[in-house]
Amino acid sequence: MNDAVLYRKEDGVAIITLNRPERLNSVTAEIRAGLKEKMDDACKDDEVNVIVLTGAGRGFCAGADMDGLAATSKGESREDLEAEERDYASNNAKGFAGGFSYFPTLPKPVIAAINGPAAGVGFIMALFCDIRFAKESAIFTSAFSKRGLIAEWGVGWILPRLVGLARANDILFSARRITGSEAEQMGLVNKTFSDETFDEEVMTYAKDLAKSVSPRSVRIMKEQIYNAQGETIEENLNSSMAAMLQSFDSDDFKEGVSHYMEKREPKFTGK
Repeated sequence: MNDAVLYRKEDGVAIITLNRPERLNSVTAEIRAGLKEKMDDACKDDEVNVIVLTGAGRGFCAGADMDGLAATSKGESREDLEAEERDYASNNAKGFAGGFSYFPTLPKPVIAAINGPAAGVGFIMALFCDIRFAKESAIFTSAFSKRGLIAEWGVGWILPRLVGLARANDILFSARRITGSEAEQMGLVNKTFSDETFDEEVMTYAKDLAKSVSPRSVRIMKEQIYNAQGETIEENLNSSMAAMLQSFDSDDFKEGVSHYMEKREPKFTGK
């Protein structure tokens, strides 16, 4: 069992927790493997409609483990990263395939519950989630330029799409600390909540999403949104119209109309 990442379910929501609180949940090979394993478990579980990703203790994820970075700086312990790079290249992988950029390919929405510092690859991990909520006390930093590194793991693709080119340049070039309120103002996170109400607010949103909307609709819309980043307007119009026509034959469409007409709570099946 991989205890580096924890998993529990509550009212249609899977809560996946990075579990190295003594190191602010810094990323190791065990964290990466455990995260993929638990994400896969949530996606295969028919009782789960929404995934919440958070960190144990007072941090979300402080980035790569510094002991590992220190070893890498001396030419040691690069095997895991080099193996992942070789695997990526040998499979001719394109798009959302490496690092944490596979989150957009998951068929269920992933909410980042950023309960504390999010730095380096922890910052990127949050960016590739579909929705981001943060504590007011949370701090964000890209960190890479202060470590002699570059825009890793696809952050140069996702960050400008969230905050625009100029703000992305500022965040990446300076590696400065960004407060929760500034992150909300620039669109880095969807919303901040007070530290006292954070957990309750995030779970209220996640549970409502899990029970009140069609899982099929969310699954397809998520795919459409990320695919659209590489489509022309003509391609997107064609693909969205085709998907709309398919929706008319779905069980969730029929239920969506029925529960509205009958003034009752929906019973979506995701089909």
